[in-house]
Amino acid sequence: MNIKLLLSTAFIATSLSVSAQDANKTFAITGDGNHDFMWMNIRQVDVTTGKIIQDVYQRDKTAFVMLDADSKKQTLANSRPTETMVAAAAYDKNQNKLFFTPMRVGELRWLDLNAKGDAQKYYTVTSTLLNTNAELNDEAKNFTRMVIAADGNGYALTNDASRLIKFTTGKKVTITDLGAVLDDESNKSVSVKNKCTSWGGDMIADAYNKLYIISANHYVFSLDVDSRVAKQIGYITGLPANFSTNGAAVDKDGNVLVGSATSFSGYYKFSLKDFVATLVEGSDMLYNVSDLANGNLLYQKEADAAKTFAVADFKPVVPVLTN
Repeated sequence: MNIKLLLSTAFIATSLSVSAQDANKTFAITGDGNHDFMWMNIRQVDVTTGKIIQDVYQRDKTAFVMLDADSKKQTLANSRPTETMVAAAAYDKNQNKLFFTPMRVGELRWLDLNAKGDAQKYYTVTSTLLNTNAELNDEAKNFTRMVIAADGNGYALTNDASRLIKFTTGKKVTITDLGAVLDDESNKSVSVKNKCTSWGGDMIADAYNKLYIISANHYVFSLDVDSRVAKQIGYITGLPANFSTNGAAVDKDGNVLVGSATSFSGYYKFSLKDFVATLVEGSDMLYNVSDLANGNLLYQKEADAAKTFAVADFKPVVPVLTN
């Protein structure tokens, strides 16, 4: 009997099982569950069923410490990590960290999901690149879209698309201002900067390091990181009239799961092939959602297949391994 073969087979089976679990691990920023709009709680949701499976952080219930990321000294001891509510979060599956930026606060924060102990550990970095004091109460300048891209970096975008930032996710987090996002010439009447069509929502990423903006009003843009040009590629149909698309995440099959901050009608999913949304039957209707975050990328299966079979025009994205 070939023991090496048995060990290899067992390893592959275990890896596939862990991979499947990771693919379903999605975090939702939610209210308390009384049809309220207090987006301060973090819950884990199964992206395939839309069911809440774990309370990660509950305001006024979960023990935590907040630490300055550089000095490691405790800060904001009497303030919740999500005190001013959160509309932008991103999950780094390689570091097992959940990044987010609270509204009206010029800080990037993250929860270290690997940390041991009774109290959760949150870290924070303050930067004027996230918002100056004069901009904190300006709705246009609040960061409401965030994602970890294929290159391993995080990206966040303001409501008015005037500032796209990049941040590293290692031990020493650095933040870079990439500048304003520009409209593709084909956008015409639907600008990525327009408040009525394009503010709010969320961002997702694909395996080729392209980002996708899903606005609260159902418009979808592709965003090239290098050129910072956003192109409107679709409009989501099939959603209830009061359903704003505030949270978005990719499932293991490459569909996009969306949740709403204004509706309690459950989760919907759609494909970028037709942008037609359908209800995820049996999904959670107790909590509304201001943001969703997981480690899945669009077109991951296609990228893996291209890499496996050495497709000539395949351009792999090598994640940045910081620190």
